[in-house]
Amino acid sequence: MSVYKDGKTNTWRVIYRYTDWKGEKKQTQKRGFQTKREAQAWEREQLNKIAGYLDMNFASFIETYSADMKSRIKENTWHTKEHIIRTKILPYFSSRPINEIQPKDIIAWQNEMINSLDNHGKPYSPVYLKTVHNQLSAIFNHAVKFYGLSSNPAAKVGNMGKAKSKEMQFWTQDEYKKFSYEMMDKPVSFYAFEMLYWCGIREGELLALTPADFDFERGTVSITKSYQRIERRDVITDPKTAKSNRVIKAFLPNVRNGKH
Repeated sequence: MSVYKDGKTNTWRVIYRYTDWKGEKKQTQKRGFQTKREAQAWEREQLNKIAGYLDMNFASFIETYSADMKSRIKENTWHTKEHIIRTKILPYFSSRPINEIQPKDIIAWQNEMINSLDNHGKPYSPVYLKTVHNQLSAIFNHAVKFYGLSSNPAAKVGNMGKAKSKEMQFWTQDEYKKFSYEMMDKPVSFYAFEMLYWCGIREGELLALTPADFDFERGTVSITKSYQRIERRDVITDPKTAKSNRVIKAFLPNVRNGKH
């Protein structure tokens, strides 16, 4: 790598050359550093990432982690993970060398999370706290498994929160029938709820259905995809799990004279 001053803009830039995973020689550069010290600090971080050194700061390792993981999981799953990393993890560990983060630092972070409030002024749920900790632990596990980090400090501390959420509430058939009766004058909503209740499908699976998914002769509906709204885009993905791909024998009671 080399650090140069750009006489036209009076800023510093870093030009570096590297060999990619295909063995091909590459060259790129980063512009706009206000001082030589900033340029050199960025240069050191890039060298650490290229060499796989774990004395890079946490934010730099997140770039590596993102490059490794983003293409391996569903877009909506990555979107959720990225939000947790950006809002709940990076603000606390961003500038720390990843190999210097200790269990005591994880405990302090956990306490901060436990005492924090969400956008509605309420504490985070135990289930959400557990999810956030699991993401941090997954990052450290990735560093241990693939980049030589000696141990996972988050695993040593143990989780916060709990896995079991509140008991789910379900409508009985009588309760649902009372609801659906009130919806009958709104055909689109009525048939949507009929599919959700009697076929047991998820909302995203319902929104992804097309006419080709219905076999009216056999009375079946095929669930092979799911709809997601991600960053103002309509995205069609695979269902939540592989087992979610299924053919349902549709049970839609006949509706006559306003009664099931």
